[in-house]
Amino acid sequence: MKRRPATPSSRLAATVLALGLAAGAALAAPTSTKFDPAMDVQGSKLQLNGTGTRYRAIFKVYDMGLYTTRKVSTSAEVIALPGPKRLQFTALRELPGTDLGRLFLKGMGDNSTKEQVQRHALSSARLIEVFSGRSKMLPGESFAMEFVPGKGTIFYILGKQQGNPVGDDEFFAMVLKIWFGESPADMQLRDALLGLE
Repeated sequence: MKRRPATPSSRLAATVLALGLAAGAALAAPTSTKFDPAMDVQGSKLQLNGTGTRYRAIFKVYDMGLYTTRKVSTSAEVIALPGPKRLQFTALRELPGTDLGRLFLKGMGDNSTKEQVQRHALSSARLIEVFSGRSKMLPGESFAMEFVPGKGTIFYILGKQQGNPVGDDEFFAMVLKIWFGESPADMQLRDALLGLE
């Protein structure tokens, strides 16, 4: 049986499909950063829930790992889960500190009420101050945000604690919503952190 020649539109559709599958495979690929499978946070053992890579357009921005006391697979579970949590990051490109702080603040504002934003203005200012304290994060450098119940959120740069804990449970929930809120920074990253990729 003689095959009909492919039309330009069918060739285009096949190309788009192939590119889409390739992009999906690339985004679902393991991170270049090796994250520890478990971590001790203030005497509590946390497990690596999931890892992923933050993309902006086609560029890799940072690798990220979510550590929790037990496995969670939905955004609601992450936010409601009691106990300590940790967000671990590795920069994959040069990241200006001020820009990073502002992006985090924007993500919090996009997923929180005005009242919450106002209520936690001091803690948010501290977040910006921590990252603005470095002119830039270089590829391979790490930073982290850790929540300890009864103490607050602790920021780390290159493994060193940056000042005293700030905020309360609600503030860290706002931080989590940057990635797990209704308007997450990156939906594919969110799914990877939840182990859904």
